[in-house]
Amino acid sequence: MTVLFFLLGVLCIYSYFLYPLILQLIPSRQFDFAGSPPADDEWPMLSLIITVHNEAARIREKLENTLLIDYPAVSLEIIIASDFSTDATEDIVQAYADKGVKLVRADERKGKEYAQLCGIRASYGDILVFSDVATMIPADALKHLALRFADNRIGAISSEDRFLSQDGSIVGEGAYVKYEMWLRRQESVRAGLVGLSGSFFAARRQVCEHWDIYCPSDFNTALNTAKSGMVAITCPDVIGEYRDVQDASLEYSRKMRTVIRGITAIARHPEVLNPVRMGLFAFQVWSHKIMRWGVPWFMLGFAVVTLWLQGKGVIYSLALYAQLLFYTLALAGWLIAGLRKNTLIKIIFFFVQTNIALAQATLQFLMGKRMTVWVPSKR
Repeated sequence: MTVLFFLLGVLCIYSYFLYPLILQLIPSRQFDFAGSPPADDEWPMLSLIITVHNEAARIREKLENTLLIDYPAVSLEIIIASDFSTDATEDIVQAYADKGVKLVRADERKGKEYAQLCGIRASYGDILVFSDVATMIPADALKHLALRFADNRIGAISSEDRFLSQDGSIVGEGAYVKYEMWLRRQESVRAGLVGLSGSFFAARRQVCEHWDIYCPSDFNTALNTAKSGMVAITCPDVIGEYRDVQDASLEYSRKMRTVIRGITAIARHPEVLNPVRMGLFAFQVWSHKIMRWGVPWFMLGFAVVTLWLQGKGVIYSLALYAQLLFYTLALAGWLIAGLRKNTLIKIIFFFVQTNIALAQATLQFLMGKRMTVWVPSKR
């Protein structure tokens, strides 16, 4: 039980603390980005594929934002891939046909990835850029993407997310978001990202040849990039801005959906866990995904073992008191929302809430729940 106590303690902190330290010991790589921008007729051909489902209330704003993008019109194709929308979305899109916007309609509703596949089949760009309606793209973003694809080792590029509150102010700039962005940058210069920002990312056409409609496109693209011998990187200069969810209670459901889809992806592509085949990329998937999904179960096991060992040493008593304090602060943050203004309580509350969502999502997956049909979050 003593060995189990220390083992579970290490497993609890591995993904969040030990894994980033190990990454620092692995040599990083440098990329050769293009220097000065090319002439207007020399930019690579891009196909911007925007996926929608019943977005009549927001699609016009997205289209207006898209038309402000600073990229040579002769080298930019704009495709709206409709996931069998049944409202006025498609009528609104067709009204923009004279401005170069192309509507591609899925023949049936099979989910976001199937709509993206329909868009891919209808596109002709060398580089495919994927975006959601909720994401506003800065005018210079596509040029930043294109310049980075000048390095042939780069197969995919992810934006970095910026959340905006309903009044337009920036949110989500707390410690956890900054930590995640930092970790993604560390993975970028090793074996590459193990998951892209699903709301705004780009990939070479050859990376998208094996498109799995039952696997989240952000993960599938990262996997296909690694299989192709290239890397997926994050780009701090490419920002995807989108509104925070209108109802904060929906964030928990969003986390659950994300985890269920992530576990589904691993189950469909177990080769990603094979270090013989995938090398360092497999280590990163194990460390960033699998071990993180295991944290709630490691924490539960650690609590049980700690209780079992009470009365057998001071260290076990200290571990028990520390856990009681930790979970008490999380409970207080849940019961009294105002306490979350305290940075420590906010981080603890968010961490515990996330791991409860992880545990529930894992159980639902094991009971057969899958999520392929896409329901965009209200923002």
